[in-house]
Amino acid sequence: MAVPDSRYPYGLKLMINDYPYAIVGLEIWAAIETWVTEYYSFYYPSDETVKNDTEIQSWWSEKRTMVAGDEHISHLTQAYTIIIWIASTFHVAVNFRQYLYIGYLPSRPTVSHRFMPEPGTKEYDKLENNPDLAFLKTITAQFQTLLGVSLIEVLSRHATNEIYLGQRDTAEWTIDDEPLTTFERFGKKLVEIDSRIMETNNDIKLKNRVGSMKVPYTLLYPNTSDYSREGGLTGKGIPNSISI
Repeated sequence: MAVPDSRYPYGLKLMINDYPYAIVGLEIWAAIETWVTEYYSFYYPSDETVKNDTEIQSWWSEKRTMVAGDEHISHLTQAYTIIIWIASTFHVAVNFRQYLYIGYLPSRPTVSHRFMPEPGTKEYDKLENNPDLAFLKTITAQFQTLLGVSLIEVLSRHATNEIYLGQRDTAEWTIDDEPLTTFERFGKKLVEIDSRIMETNNDIKLKNRVGSMKVPYTLLYPNTSDYSREGGLTGKGIPNSISI
C-alpha cells in the first residue's frame, strides 16, 4: 500500500492517493512519535542515562528474545510509539466501527446454516420463488442475533468518562513543566488533525471520504477537543488506551 520515498511526507509514497486510513494514520503516528521522543528526551537526555536505568534494562532484557540489540533512546521511543499506537489508534480502527458494519445483521450474518441448493431441487425452487425467505432461513436465529448485535453495540460504544488521545483526566499527572508543554503541543497537533479530517471530508474531489452513502470519514478522528463526555455510538474518537 506504500513504498519508501523520501520526497513524500513521512518518507512514504501511498499507492492510493485518497486513502483516509493511511493518510490520517500517518499523521497520528507522527504526532505520537514526536510526543514520545520529546517526553523521553527530557528524562533520558543520552543513551548513557537509558543504560543506567535498571528497570528499563530489565524490561529490555525480557523482550530481547524477540528484538536483538542494545537499548538506546531511539529504540525506546520506537517501542513506546508502537505500544501507544496499538493501544489507541489501531484499536479504534478494528473495534469502534463494528456496529456500523455489522449492526444490521442481514448485511453481515455471522453464520450460514445451509449450502446453496442445487438447480432442479425443491429447495432451489423455493429460493427462486422467494429469495428473501430462503436467505432468512440460512442466517443466525433471532435470539443469537440479539445477543451478537448487543455485544457488538457494547464494544462499539464510547464510555461517558472516555479520555481521548491528547487529553488527561488530571492536570497533576506530572510536576515537570517541559513534559506538560510537550503534551500540550501533542494535544494541539491532534486538534489540527481533527480539523483537517473535517476539511477533507468536504472536498468533493476526494471520493473515499464520504462515498455514495454520504457517511463522512471519522474512523481515526481523534476527538481531542471534545470534553463533553457524552459517550455512545459516536463513530469517532481515539481513547487514550484500550478499555474493556
